[in-house]
Amino acid sequence: MYERFSPSGYYRTVRLICCQLSALLLSGCLMAGPDYIQPAAIMSPRFKEAKPAPGWTVASPMLAGFPKGEWWKIFNDPVLNSLEEQVAISNQNVKEYEAKYRNARALVMAAQANLYPTLTGTFSFARNGQGGSATSTSGTTYNAGSTRNTYAAEMSVDWEIDLWGKIRRGIEEQTAAAQASAADIENAKLSYQSQLAQDYFSLRYEESLKKLLERYATLYEQALKIVRTRHIGGTASGSDEWQARNQLEAARASATATDVARSQYEHAIAVLIGKAPADLTLARAGMPATIPNVPVTIPAVLLQRRPDIASAERTMAEYNAAIGVNIAAFYPQVSLSASYGYSGSPLQTLIRLSNRIWSLGASASETLFDGGARTAAVEEAQANYDGAVATYRQTVLSALQDTEDQLSGLRILREQGLQQDRAVYAAMKAVDISMNEYRYGTAIYTTVITSQQTAVSAQESVLQIKQNRLLATVKLIVDLGGGWDNKELPDATVLQQNSPFALPSMEGHT
Repeated sequence: MYERFSPSGYYRTVRLICCQLSALLLSGCLMAGPDYIQPAAIMSPRFKEAKPAPGWTVASPMLAGFPKGEWWKIFNDPVLNSLEEQVAISNQNVKEYEAKYRNARALVMAAQANLYPTLTGTFSFARNGQGGSATSTSGTTYNAGSTRNTYAAEMSVDWEIDLWGKIRRGIEEQTAAAQASAADIENAKLSYQSQLAQDYFSLRYEESLKKLLERYATLYEQALKIVRTRHIGGTASGSDEWQARNQLEAARASATATDVARSQYEHAIAVLIGKAPADLTLARAGMPATIPNVPVTIPAVLLQRRPDIASAERTMAEYNAAIGVNIAAFYPQVSLSASYGYSGSPLQTLIRLSNRIWSLGASASETLFDGGARTAAVEEAQANYDGAVATYRQTVLSALQDTEDQLSGLRILREQGLQQDRAVYAAMKAVDISMNEYRYGTAIYTTVITSQQTAVSAQESVLQIKQNRLLATVKLIVDLGGGWDNKELPDATVLQQNSPFALPSMEGHT
């Protein structure tokens, strides 16, 4: 009687046994090393610079009404909207971070694979000969040797039992690293979106400045005509005409110079959206008429809203799990092995009871002396964790500083803008008066030039203040997280569901 052999049935049996044993081990909760508890961050109860003033509003913790994930829409600029939407899908640096995340996710799968046995199947063939030719007493030569064909088919299983949680801590470590990598993607997106918005408003500033200088160049042309008429009439000197001409040409040159910076900003925007600079041309416009108010909440919300803080927090969890991995190295490693197969000849009679071979085995190994290598590894892991805690707390402090900077900047810039508007009004009045006095011969042309230069400088300052307010608004939105939430990070359970085996959830240990 031949015995029926089903590799698929054998595999299903092994898989069932492995899953049941894994469930038993996981339920035992033997986990070397400390369980992760998030350290407290240095946090203030409120923002110092969030003082009641126009230009910002207090919002609920969920930032109600704020464009979630599309923070740039608060500026209500269709061109900016279309550019920002291309950053996440076309920016090559963002794609690099996405590739790193896929790599981290694969490492989670690789760590999980260590929980399961390694199943190997082999088939072999050997042809063996023994002896040789011999001569009989009658002188006849004949073959006294023998030749034998041997076939073998075998499956073997090797399994390291995770008694002390070394493998499970490794899964925790890689899972936290993958979550940190996912947060890095969001932080990269936010950073490049912020840079694009700043470049965009700086480009619009250069365009607004050029319009201002061109407008004054037109006024200088009219002033030159007046001076020339007075020169021809003998009531003005030739130097007045040349001064007026110099002022006109200088204004034209300054207007042309703005195109240098504008071109550079346009090139930078093209690269940020993944295009060659030659493939992007933006129509000229100007800075927005109004600056939007930014919803502001309490500082503690930054812990959920900023992806860089989320990344630093997940890195702490990663290094905490690494401590457990290295502590588990002090305990014995226990492994099981089994094999089942057939060996014999000929091939058509291979699978039969008489040809069956099998083995079962177990082993335990313990490092007796390593010169302190394991102790050093634990100390290194602990130092890495302590460094990650310091980095996390410093990241939170830097986030608080950045936010306070932008809050104070917006408040002070708004006040400065109101004062500068009054300065512009006074400068324009001075231009009108000095020009009228020059017409009637009661003032020299140098007075006109000085008043005009003062007026131009004052209006340039207005544009600069507005640009600074726009940039500070962008930075504040980004410092508040841009509407992102750490709940958007991939869940640990989801990251661990890529394995071909369904094991009990490890959520309690992550």
